Amino acid sequence: MSADAGRVGWREVIRPEWIPSLTVMLGGILLHSMNVMLVATVLPSIVEEVGGAPLMSWAMSAFLASSIVAATCTGAVTARVGARGAFALGAAIFGVATLACALAPSMPAFVAARAVQGLGGGVLAAVSYVLVRQTFPERLWPRVFALLAGVWGISVLVGPLVGGVFASLGDWRGAFYTVAGIGIVLSLVVLRVLPRPRREASEGDRIRLPAGRVALLCAAIAAISLAAVAGGSGAKAGFIVMAIGMFAAMVAVDRRSKQPLLPSDAFSPVTMTGLAIWAALLVSVSFTAMPTYVPLFLQRLHGFDPLSAGYSVASASLSWTLTAIFVSGVSAEGQRRLIVIGPSLMAVGLTGVAVFAPSGPPPGIIASMMVVGCGMGSCWAFLAGRMMSGAREGEADIAAGAIATVQQSGFATGAALAGLAANVAGMAGGDSAEAVAAAALLTPAALACIAALGALAAFRLSLLPDRPATE
Repeated sequence: MSADAGRVGWREVIRPEWIPSLTVMLGGILLHSMNVMLVATVLPSIVEEVGGAPLMSWAMSAFLASSIVAATCTGAVTARVGARGAFALGAAIFGVATLACALAPSMPAFVAARAVQGLGGGVLAAVSYVLVRQTFPERLWPRVFALLAGVWGISVLVGPLVGGVFASLGDWRGAFYTVAGIGIVLSLVVLRVLPRPRREASEGDRIRLPAGRVALLCAAIAAISLAAVAGGSGAKAGFIVMAIGMFAAMVAVDRRSKQPLLPSDAFSPVTMTGLAIWAALLVSVSFTAMPTYVPLFLQRLHGFDPLSAGYSVASASLSWTLTAIFVSGVSAEGQRRLIVIGPSLMAVGLTGVAVFAPSGPPPGIIASMMVVGCGMGSCWAFLAGRMMSGAREGEADIAAGAIATVQQSGFATGAALAGLAANVAGMAGGDSAEAVAAAALLTPAALACIAALGALAAFRLSLLPDRPATE
């Protein structure tokens, strides 16, 4: 990372020449992130009208799975059409698929539309990081990443609000019509607003999507999705092992390819990009306990209603946002320390959740969740920056696009691991108060151990010398 990043103020980032690009990038991230919370809010209304309650979880899983596939293939897409074209394509796919969600006559049709919507959303999320690298000098990256984190935090509030308004009016389809319109308009203005590529792609740059590696990735995602909904602990563990094996096979094949989907040193324990990927993946896995199970713990064990539980959990995302903004101007040495402090804080916060969630008091749970969010906000921007700045020659855009892949894969894996821990604690046999209390202890405790592993990877990363900054 740039040694002079700490001397960059917000005025240098929010300059007239940057504002159009920032607006488009932040709008794309907001569309993708807000959509997750919006759908969770209106799903009960959708089921009430079109049925299909057994497929409710697939409405979320299909979106996440296709998002991961699309994010992983971002390098191939940008090589074909450039980052501007890829962003416009992603926004168009997202908008049209959201319109299909609004028109869906049944839950299977809605799930299918969500899968296509995820393709567009995954491209939007991944290309945003590519555009950060292509548009801004490296010294500005932490500030821009802080703004991206701010959008994720805002989406936690805006998504349920928009979905709740339309659901209360009895018009869940209206929520999707609104989002579809925004997505389609965004796709039309992108090509005028975003900077032109530094060079046009040559014929040698044009690569085909590798069907074999994409198939392995899809199999891994399917396995992790099945792990999230499988009933027994043995089945969950089996699907998780299968997913890890499929993903490892994909990475192994990808490393031998002349046209990789991931950086050639992805998951290496000795390179900057490899260690940054490990640390980013582990902290993403650890953060998943917040939206996945803590709302259940608050409702079943402490008498929270769904809305108050949801907004209590949102405190973790908001503390992520505020911390990211606060630390975005630290010096290079400060960044080196924060990439270790962040995962360590997450481990401490998750331990606090494990202590307070079973029996309270609720303020202790909320405070612990905020510590987890502060930990994520302390390290995420600098881990993402090191994934990009440590990339090998010719792989900068691939590394930038991999940030979204790592984050979303971590969230999906974390949800499955949290479910496994909850089942081991006793929830496989039902959600009695005793089983939920046991899960409230074991689930965050298990994820605290994963956060500690993230701190170890981050410590190894902090020992590597910084590479010279690029302009």
